[in-house]
Amino acid sequence: MVREFEDKLNGNIFDIPELRNQIGIFRDREHAGLVLSQMLASYKETDAIIFGIPAGGVPVAAPIAQKLKLDLDVAVVSKITLPWNTEAGYGAVAFDGTVQLNKGMISRMGLTDDDIKKGTEKASLKIKRRFKEFRENKLFLDLKNRPAVLVDDGIASGFTMLVAVEALKKAGARKIIVAVPTAHLDALEKVAPMVDEVYCANVRGGWGFAVAEAYHNWYDVDDEEVALILKKFQ
Repeated sequence: MVREFEDKLNGNIFDIPELRNQIGIFRDREHAGLVLSQMLASYKETDAIIFGIPAGGVPVAAPIAQKLKLDLDVAVVSKITLPWNTEAGYGAVAFDGTVQLNKGMISRMGLTDDDIKKGTEKASLKIKRRFKEFRENKLFLDLKNRPAVLVDDGIASGFTMLVAVEALKKAGARKIIVAVPTAHLDALEKVAPMVDEVYCANVRGGWGFAVAEAYHNWYDVDDEEVALILKKFQ
């Protein structure tokens, strides 16, 4: 069953209506970023900062920053994954130590306090490694009183995005905008109240959702590709 959309999504969520519930929209992440750059045209040559969420969000964020002539940085976050399934996450950790946990999932999976502690520590170590690798000696951009545009390649549950939002709020962002090529409607409605604006080209409902279905060319982005993209903006 596909959830029905209103003619205009409620509140601060902006999409492309003709792309709702469609799959195979984007050639690749670069193409998705170009589509989002058109949706974000009002931010061109402003003091906004584009933050890509590695790894997959950075190839989307790069063409947005290039087209809009904005600074590009990274918001390093990591899923906290199940001990027996490293693809499934029950929470996320941000670069500043901010943690978000899915308490319902923790209860359903029977995770112990020790499981959560070990999972959080593992995610934190990954963040420290990535933060150093991607940023090298580059200082974190001063966010105070500046808009921050958080970009990922899609939103399935919203936990990764929410932890990144909270971290950037703590860093002093004046305004937070979320920009993603594709997302599940339920996840967007969890994220939207926490930010000022949400831009999503391809909003989908229904029971089954996979970010990859929005793309023709989908692959796992490695850390080396992320580092190469960021170096071009230094």
